[in-house]
Amino acid sequence: MFAHPAYTPSTMFCVFWVALIAPLVSGVAVTIPLSVSGDAPGVTGNLVSLSIEQDRWLDWVGNTSRNSFFFNTLDNLVALTGSDPTIRIGADSEDHTQFSAAVQFVQQVFPPPTATVPYPEATNIVAGPGFYQAAKFLPSGTGVTWGVNFGGKNLTATFLETRAIITAFASPALKNAGITLDFLELGNEADLYKNNGLRASTYSISQYTAEWITFATNMTRTANLAGSNTRIWGAAFADSSHSSTGFSPQGIFANNILSSEPGGFINTISQHHYSGSFCSGNGGLLQDLMTKATIRSNLSSFTPDIQATQDRNLDYVFGETNSYSCHGAPGVSNTAGAALWTLDYALFASQLGISKVFFHEGIGYKYNLIQPAVLTRSILNGSPLATPQQPHVQPQYYAAIIAAEAIGNSGQTQAVELSISNTRISGYAFYEGGALKRAVFINSLAFLAGATNRTSTHLDLTFSGSGTKPKSFSVKRLVIKHADDASGLTWGGQTYETADARVGGTPSSETGTVAGGIDIPATQAIMISF
Repeated sequence: MFAHPAYTPSTMFCVFWVALIAPLVSGVAVTIPLSVSGDAPGVTGNLVSLSIEQDRWLDWVGNTSRNSFFFNTLDNLVALTGSDPTIRIGADSEDHTQFSAAVQFVQQVFPPPTATVPYPEATNIVAGPGFYQAAKFLPSGTGVTWGVNFGGKNLTATFLETRAIITAFASPALKNAGITLDFLELGNEADLYKNNGLRASTYSISQYTAEWITFATNMTRTANLAGSNTRIWGAAFADSSHSSTGFSPQGIFANNILSSEPGGFINTISQHHYSGSFCSGNGGLLQDLMTKATIRSNLSSFTPDIQATQDRNLDYVFGETNSYSCHGAPGVSNTAGAALWTLDYALFASQLGISKVFFHEGIGYKYNLIQPAVLTRSILNGSPLATPQQPHVQPQYYAAIIAAEAIGNSGQTQAVELSISNTRISGYAFYEGGALKRAVFINSLAFLAGATNRTSTHLDLTFSGSGTKPKSFSVKRLVIKHADDASGLTWGGQTYETADARVGGTPSSETGTVAGGIDIPATQAIMISF
């Protein structure tokens, strides 16, 4: 790195309006390939997807009428990419759900809220036909993965729930809406069953696989998967042993799950992953979450699992993921810094062969991208709110928007991570038809409230490979006042923090030259379009 020359007046103006930063600027060289080969990672417009806690599913989608706020958040992404949304409905509460035709929508029992977990999952859920039929309120074309109870170890319950799901998705309402059941998932994080009392403490991968085959055989026959396009997510473990003797993709493969009758319907392996377990937040923890090296070490540990999955021509997804456990760490998971983490995390995952990243959501969870319902308790400590909080997006939603814009609507986008010798700057280039179109850069240095000196990094841009080298570009910025702010972000001068989740405000334009490079302050992301 080198010291950047003194500011010109125009440079000072640009830096000031971006974020009121102090005049502390360093520089880094960035080389961007002008084209990529066909084997560069492909990325779909629904790379950033959602996993939704099953218990309060109706609060998300609506029961007798559509939840327009949630619909709009998904529709915004569709408008940018042209890609159908993909959502997973399940998680912890999937293993506490049973079906009853006598219930119209849902009956459930919740434990009392606590300061650590202000919005706990239901411990008992009885779903009726309307619970599943409410999927008709999703945007047309949405592909759904639905989790079925395996933790209860009740074959009749699995049968009844599967039949109810299939009946709903075969109904005219869902068919006319173009909503599809892409996958069934049997059980959530079965590797934890031996810890939470759902199985014996000696529960092993071989026992799991044998049990899973028995239950999944019933499930696949009930659903008539042989005569449908619905397939199965395999694994869905909370962690991975990365070996053939423990809970991992390698473990179920070694126990011949794929050669079983239901195993023949597995075409996707799902892994769950959280970046840590911490239930009270602080600025240091936020920087840890955002740090480039931490994101890469966290995700790269799954490379053996991804390779083992791809060796069997199966897709690999993060079917449930987010920042910290306990539904997120207060003052960390709900902040603007977490938006930068989400963006870097999802884009780097695509480089490892993870085709989709399903960020977990629940009503009132701290790490939500979206809060789709009115909240009466604080998401941070469970205290009553003097004024109920209306539906709103949280900072992480901007990461989904930026990823969607960067990927675009060509349907043939490839993305490559750029090699940048800076511990805080991440970069990705996006290509359509092999040709360079856009680049995203992220400065993950946390500028926290109360800090005085906000640094900036100057990117000196050059190109490699054959082709016409761009001379100029346009820029959009994710402007953030402080990494620990919970609101007030703007993307290209506009906001999604509106009453209906539709974009508001006046777009701001900025242009630059390749020769002049570009400055990116701490705690900011930019997208350059060539």
